[in-house]
Amino acid sequence: MSYLEYNVKSVPSGLSKVLHLSWPVIVLLTAIASVGFLMLYSVAGGSMTPWAEPQMKRFALGLFLMLGVAMIPVWFLRNIAGLAYALSVLLLVGVEFFGSTGMGAQRWIDLGFMRLQPSELTKVTLIMFLAAYYDWLDIKKISRPLWVLIPLLIIALPVFLTLRQPDLGTALLLVFGGGGLMFLAGVHWAYFAAVIAGAAGLVGAVFESRGTAWQLLKDYQYRRIDTFIDPSSDPLGAGYHITQSKIALGSGGWTGRGYMQGTQSRLNFLPEKHTDFIFTTLAEEFGFIGGISLLSLYVLVLVFCVASALSNKDRFASLLTMGIGLTFFLFFAVNMSMVMGLAPVVGVPLPMVSYGGSAMIVLLLAFGLMQSAHVHRPR
Repeated sequence: MSYLEYNVKSVPSGLSKVLHLSWPVIVLLTAIASVGFLMLYSVAGGSMTPWAEPQMKRFALGLFLMLGVAMIPVWFLRNIAGLAYALSVLLLVGVEFFGSTGMGAQRWIDLGFMRLQPSELTKVTLIMFLAAYYDWLDIKKISRPLWVLIPLLIIALPVFLTLRQPDLGTALLLVFGGGGLMFLAGVHWAYFAAVIAGAAGLVGAVFESRGTAWQLLKDYQYRRIDTFIDPSSDPLGAGYHITQSKIALGSGGWTGRGYMQGTQSRLNFLPEKHTDFIFTTLAEEFGFIGGISLLSLYVLVLVFCVASALSNKDRFASLLTMGIGLTFFLFFAVNMSMVMGLAPVVGVPLPMVSYGGSAMIVLLLAFGLMQSAHVHRPR
């Protein structure tokens, strides 16, 4: 029996695909989402509206879509990766002309029944396209300058369009996610050393440009940097968010104040308590134990993603799975670092927990891709 025949005959078909799903990942994602439902119920003062009930409906829809995508053969996903990337870029361009504005940023396209944030979708399609690119590329060419330049341009285009919205947090996730996949694909470390050196120079240029005609960031983004460096410099202004967040984190102690007993969130001292800063609400109510328990669920999801990728003999499927795991890691790592004062506040939600339709559904679609790679892997 040839290897190709082995691949074809060893892939499950029909209802047997359901048995080959990575059920631990599905259970873990459901557990994480359930934590989100509980916290959204709490921050609403013991009410299913306006956040918990819509979030539960979105999760149900996203779970259905995830299972549907899992049934799609992984070779088909490889073939449409370029088209998916192009569509997401077109949607980003569409935001420039038809996007709706919220909180000073133009990031959404109003579809009537929901507001779609194309930049969320781009996080997934970028990973798909890069995985397909490195699956197609001869492994001997991976570190040659021309073949390194192409993925850099693939990453740079959506990053540029995202920065125009402006959305610094998502742009950074696109850079780190795309760069991380290049590293996993085998690009030589010297390129990353050069990028790090260039990034250090860029940081210097960002600070030098402040207040000039060629200022590289928006004023509010500079205020976020100032707040990160010294939150106490403006505790009632730009430093208010992170100051209140640290108070909530510290007041939770080891076991927390108790469910729905958090004073910072219930008395509305904590800003964006249902989105970016929902982790601080959890830490205040359930303490260190609650926070580390949620982190453990996230880590377990990563463990199963890595295990699936390492056991997969298909290069595209393996890179796709690792890329989705990396994107998932960046989500919760940046959010938790942000609310603890370890990173600037850049508006990254806590995956599966923060309120938000686009982020929830797109992330579940991404895990649908991971499930497809897992189900259809050669055995």
